[in-house]
Amino acid sequence: MIGLLYRTKGDKVIWTIVFFLSLVSLLAVYSATGSLAYRERGGHTEYYLLKQLTVLVMGLLIIYFAHRVNYTIYSRVAQIGFLISIPLLMYTLAFGSHINDASRWIRLPIINLTFQTSDVAKLAIFMYVSRQLSRRQHMINDFKKGFLPIIIPVGIICILIMPANMSTALLLGASCMLLCFIGRVPVRFLASMVAAGAVLVMLLFFVAKITGMEMRTKTWEKRIDNFMHGDHTETPYQVQQANIAIAGGGIIGKGPGNSTQRNFLPHAYSDYIYATIIEEYGMFGAFLILAAYMILLLRSIRIYKRCPYAFGAFLAVGLSVTLVIQALTNMAVNVQLFPVTGVTLPLVSMGGSSVLFTSMAIGIILSVSRNVEEMEGKQAEKERLEKVMANAENAAVA
Repeated sequence: MIGLLYRTKGDKVIWTIVFFLSLVSLLAVYSATGSLAYRERGGHTEYYLLKQLTVLVMGLLIIYFAHRVNYTIYSRVAQIGFLISIPLLMYTLAFGSHINDASRWIRLPIINLTFQTSDVAKLAIFMYVSRQLSRRQHMINDFKKGFLPIIIPVGIICILIMPANMSTALLLGASCMLLCFIGRVPVRFLASMVAAGAVLVMLLFFVAKITGMEMRTKTWEKRIDNFMHGDHTETPYQVQQANIAIAGGGIIGKGPGNSTQRNFLPHAYSDYIYATIIEEYGMFGAFLILAAYMILLLRSIRIYKRCPYAFGAFLAVGLSVTLVIQALTNMAVNVQLFPVTGVTLPLVSMGGSSVLFTSMAIGIILSVSRNVEEMEGKQAEKERLEKVMANAENAAVA
């Protein structure tokens, strides 16, 4: 164990955030799954606690091993991951497991576990975009040679995710566009893609209505309409319960395990876990969670500024941006600042594949951080030796 800790490198603040969010996850999931345990597991409330603990331990191991790998290797992995993502998403649309009226999961036949293929695609496309941005900086102002090879793969992935998970597709597209902006892509190129994306979404709705293929468009329309125009009597049930939970939390909350709305709030352990946290830990707890994600972003920006190589810089900031945007979206939905999306809170919500792929993303960020620290350490040692040699020469001359 001591040897493992000794070999743990990278930004210590990010490591602290990971352990903090993991602890919050255990406390919140254990509290929020009480009713689920009585319905599904005969009252064995420890089942989901142990399950989440197992997933988080696996996530920590993934972070550790991912951060020990030289981040330049992920440049090669990005191409393979992108190419694998396309058939995976196509297979999911055609043959995936239907959960909550959406085909987002693939069930592994031997171990009988499900995972969201969009998690694979998100991680792969961010590594791929980072790779392309770093390789095309000299031609980034050329729309055909510099921008299209970057944005076309993003469009392919988003289109394949969109029929089953519109919110994830939109968030992924927005995150990639932000990464492109950081990567010095001209704003006029990005604006043209935003316009094209808006036309594509409207076309999707139009085709679905004409052909009679619902493709979850009714769900999207209802969620947006309820958010924009719904009155208190038409507010969705889960939003009502989230509001009650938040109102009951106050400043310091009801205390760990004392949530009452967890028994009424749908998905209190995943989509609406932030509302459960607010009820138990109040606005103080809500602020700590928000601050943790913002500090993660700030530390990643610091890594971005310190990394001398474009791929590592884009990789660190890109992966952190998508995690923080996902977290902010989940929190905004919980406090009714955004329409219902079904997006989970990274590293906090109960889950399997989502936690593991989030851990992989954090591990890659720490890999960049570790390599930056090693390069800076070598440079500092080189400067120290040069200073010692210069002092020795001056003493000899004197």
